[in-house]
Amino acid sequence: MSWVKQARSLVAPALPQCLFCGRQARSSPDMPGICLSCYSRIPWIRRPRCQTCGRHVGCPDCSRSRGPVPIRCNRSAVAYTSEMREILGQYKYRGDERLAPLLGQMLDKAYALLQKEQSERQLTSGTLHTHFFCKPIMVLKSNLSRSNLWQADLLVPVPVSTVRLLERGFNQAEQLAAVLCRSRDLLQLPLLVRTHHTAKQSFKSRSERLADMKHAFTGNTDEGVLHRLREQLDATAFRGQQRPLRIIIIDDIYTTGSTIRACADALHRLCESMGCTAEIYSLTWARS
Repeated sequence: MSWVKQARSLVAPALPQCLFCGRQARSSPDMPGICLSCYSRIPWIRRPRCQTCGRHVGCPDCSRSRGPVPIRCNRSAVAYTSEMREILGQYKYRGDERLAPLLGQMLDKAYALLQKEQSERQLTSGTLHTHFFCKPIMVLKSNLSRSNLWQADLLVPVPVSTVRLLERGFNQAEQLAAVLCRSRDLLQLPLLVRTHHTAKQSFKSRSERLADMKHAFTGNTDEGVLHRLREQLDATAFRGQQRPLRIIIIDDIYTTGSTIRACADALHRLCESMGCTAEIYSLTWARS
C-alpha cells in the first residue's frame, strides 16, 4: 500500500459493522443497520399469494380451514428462510437486542403493504357505492393522499409467559410494536394476557399447536388498560368515524396462525364485553 492510501485509511471514517453478518461494509441507504449485500438478500414478501395469511407461496392451511376466521388478514415482512431464521435466533434466543429497531423497521414495510391494500379497498368500496349505476372506476395510486390513508387504531403485541420473559429478558413482540408505534404514531396496548405457559411451538404439529393455543390468552382486565381502551374508543367516535375499532396483533413469526387466531378470539370477546366491535388484523416479521 502506498503512503497516500495509508494516509487516506487513517483519516477515512471506519465502515459500520453490519448487524446481520458482522462485517464492516457500506450500509444500505434504505436500512442503515445492515450492509448492501445482506440487504439485497432479504426475502421481502411484496405480493402475498394468500390474501388471508399473507403467505408468499401456496397455502394449504387457509384453503382447508373451515368456519369464520377471526382476523381480516395477516401480512408479514419477509419469508422465513434459513437466513431469516438465523437472524431471528440471534435476536430472540441469543439476546441481541440491537436488532430490535432494525426488525421493527422491516415490520414497518408489512404495515405499509397492509395500509396500501386497505386504503385502496376503502376507495374502491366508496366508489362502488357512489356510482351504483355506473361501471366501477379504477382506484389510482394518486388518489391515496394522507387524508384518506387507512390507519390502525392500536397495536396489541402477543404476550409471552412469565417463564419466557425470565428466560429472554424481553418480549420481542412488544419491542417490534414499539418501533412501529414510533414510526406510525400509533398506540400500543397490552390488551391480552397469557393464561398459561406453553412449550415451544416449533416442535409441534399443526393440530397440536391449534389445541395448545386454544385457551392460551384472555382479555386484560386491568382497569388502567381498559381506561385507555375506552379513551381510544371515545377518540374514534369523536372523529366521527362510526366503525369498528381497528386492532393489529403484532408477533415475530406466523407459522400455522394458531397463536394469532387465539389472540384474535380473546380480543373479540374483550371488545364485545366493552360494547364495541373490532376489525382485527395481524402483522408479523416473518411468514413461514
